[in-house]
Amino acid sequence: MARGKCMVVGAPGTLQIMSVVDRNMNNAHLQIETVQRDSSFYSILFHDAESVRNLDEQLPPEFFKDLNLDQVVAAVTGPWKDYNLAPFFFVPLNDLEAIRYRQEIIRDFEDSRVLQAIQSFSDDMRAMREGLKQAKDLYYKYATERGFLGAVEIYYHAVERLALDLDALEIQSGGLRMFREYLAEYVATAGFRQLVAEGEKLKQDLSTVRYCLLIRGDTVTVRLYAEEEDYSVTVEDTVAKFRRDTQKSYQIRVPKHDGMNHIQAQVLEGVALLYPETFHGLTEFSSTHADYLDETVSRFDREIQFYVAYLKYIEGFKTAGLSFCLPTLSKTTKEICGRDAFDIVLAGKIRSAKGEVVCNNFFLRSPERILVVSGPNQGGKTTFARMFGQLHYLASLGCPVPGTEAHLFLSDRIFTHFEREEEMSTLRGKLHDDLVRIHQILEQATPNSIVIMNEMFSSTSLKDAIFLSKRVMSTITAHDLIGVWVTFLDELASFNEKTVSMVSTVDPHDPSIRTFKLKRQPADGLAYAHAIAEKHRVTYKWLMERIRT
Repeated sequence: MARGKCMVVGAPGTLQIMSVVDRNMNNAHLQIETVQRDSSFYSILFHDAESVRNLDEQLPPEFFKDLNLDQVVAAVTGPWKDYNLAPFFFVPLNDLEAIRYRQEIIRDFEDSRVLQAIQSFSDDMRAMREGLKQAKDLYYKYATERGFLGAVEIYYHAVERLALDLDALEIQSGGLRMFREYLAEYVATAGFRQLVAEGEKLKQDLSTVRYCLLIRGDTVTVRLYAEEEDYSVTVEDTVAKFRRDTQKSYQIRVPKHDGMNHIQAQVLEGVALLYPETFHGLTEFSSTHADYLDETVSRFDREIQFYVAYLKYIEGFKTAGLSFCLPTLSKTTKEICGRDAFDIVLAGKIRSAKGEVVCNNFFLRSPERILVVSGPNQGGKTTFARMFGQLHYLASLGCPVPGTEAHLFLSDRIFTHFEREEEMSTLRGKLHDDLVRIHQILEQATPNSIVIMNEMFSSTSLKDAIFLSKRVMSTITAHDLIGVWVTFLDELASFNEKTVSMVSTVDPHDPSIRTFKLKRQPADGLAYAHAIAEKHRVTYKWLMERIRT
């Protein structure tokens, strides 16, 4: 609806009324009907509908906090809170084809035009949802209906624009190609085209509405526009001779409001009485097409943010010179490797502090299964263990992982055992708690599982720690599990042919300086001794501090 051309300039409330009416009526939008039909496409994340069921009810896996993956998910999904993406990161894939499905889509995103098209669509969909929210908040009937129509028009243009954008791109992934086909069919249906026609007609009808406001005291009269003269032109012509090169603007900025007041609503009702057919059409349109949003398109809008959010998250790391790669996964071979890998959480903190991130390599060759990591405290052992778990879990989501190259094992489950503080509610001591947790892991683990152990049995004597650790290691290797074991017990590093020793190294010129580099080499026998020295404060660092004091 256009602003009336006959008005009393400067009358109290006139400009505000017209501004609100103009804002609510000039931007006509179209509604798209939900069209249900058979299609091979269902989800951009999953192959089948069954995988999507109860997705929002998923909880984080038990090992998330041990591996700091809860921090990863929080950082990735933080800017996309309105999409509730976290549940997508709680469901690892156990099928190689399902993972390749996602990896192919991520490769398509290497073309910046694909990302740009998706982001443009997402921005429009976000604006649509905001428009619907604002429409509900308007309260008054015609304002709400007009706001609804505006939101639907944003949706309609977003869908058609995305269909055109995807059609112009060379897409390789099966997922995006199937969605492109679905979208092309959706916008070409007879029902959809009819909705477009109805929406365009309603938009055109609203754009032809003209009216005048006559304001006398506290009385406002709404009547049809009768070709009255536009006095603003006359005023401008009169004062034109007084203009100078440098002009000062005397325009008054009319404040915008989120809603309408009762006076504006009554004006709008008066205009509706002048154009009953047009406003009846607006009401009928809003009622008939309340469920305009296509379910598959809506699901795509949410699910595609899984890729966008993660790629945006790792973009900062890449800018800092760190590498990510799409890993090769296998469910048969347990010969794995990672090159230039790093703990993604620690790297984020170091990057924020403008420090240097240390990358590490690892590999397992048959019959090797367990990387036994030893070395001095604060040397990067636990970080390495977390990195190992992070790589395998992110790979199971179909995501790029930290590093220049990665060949990983697709496990059925990941189990972790990190030291925890004693819980008084369990009435168990630290050693007892360790034994209970480890027993639960060994009961549930299968030959296709991954285990990550971090410094167990530190609360008991050396003799008992060695005895218990060997019993656990014997069971783990008998089950043919792969994983990492961080320990101060050098005896585990050469337990059998399935264990491989990795040692966190120090500066050869100054043993107090940690390099945070881990190398495959025999344990040097100093890890436990250093741990005891640190515990009793008789290391070189502690001794020097005592001498200085």
